[in-house]
Amino acid sequence: MSIKKNIPNAITLGNMYCGFVSIGFTIGGGYRSAVLLILFGAIMDGMDGRIARILKVNSDIGKQLDSLADIITFGIAPSILFSYTNTINGGSDYFDYALAGLFLLCGAYRLARFNSGTSEDNSYFRGVPITAAGGVLAFTTLFHAHIPASVNMIIISVLSYLMVSSIKVPSFKNISVPSYGTLVTVLVGIGVLGVDLISSFQLPFFMYFLTPIYLLYVSYRLLIKRARRNE
Repeated sequence: MSIKKNIPNAITLGNMYCGFVSIGFTIGGGYRSAVLLILFGAIMDGMDGRIARILKVNSDIGKQLDSLADIITFGIAPSILFSYTNTINGGSDYFDYALAGLFLLCGAYRLARFNSGTSEDNSYFRGVPITAAGGVLAFTTLFHAHIPASVNMIIISVLSYLMVSSIKVPSFKNISVPSYGTLVTVLVGIGVLGVDLISSFQLPFFMYFLTPIYLLYVSYRLLIKRARRNE
């Protein structure tokens, strides 16, 4: 068995494991840790494909593992997290589970459509990827005590629709990212996750704002870079 060939697969399996452990933390009431694990899974999800292309070891097994990891980490885990936190916040058990199940089904359909290769252009995705939708849903649960249950129900409904819609979402797969940027992102993610999981120290709440701000900044830089290339 080639170690080089299985490096991307190991990262994908790490993403899947994050989703599984996130579910465990949700059941145990560790919602913040559950969210961090999903966000860390998103980091690994963005790494495995790039590393596979860099090492030139793309494989069908890797593609299948990636889809399985996505449905667990960004489909099942956020759905369960939503149903638990929204019910605590005064939501209806039946509606919460129904919407959580709908989110999972839409995510599964989105993955199946992507795997079928029906997109017209590799420069964009058709519909919001399950990774993004699951990450946003997980992040909003951090504020479940401050957001009305009805608003959370609207958020998950909108995300479900966006996944199966035909909205064009830019793809960053073909844009090169400096290796140090990936390394810094991974190290920061490991550090934040480690502090939250193995320490009694409670992270300042503003730390949870840094993740989306950082991702928005990176996305902005990538879009600017693409625009300059097209000029």
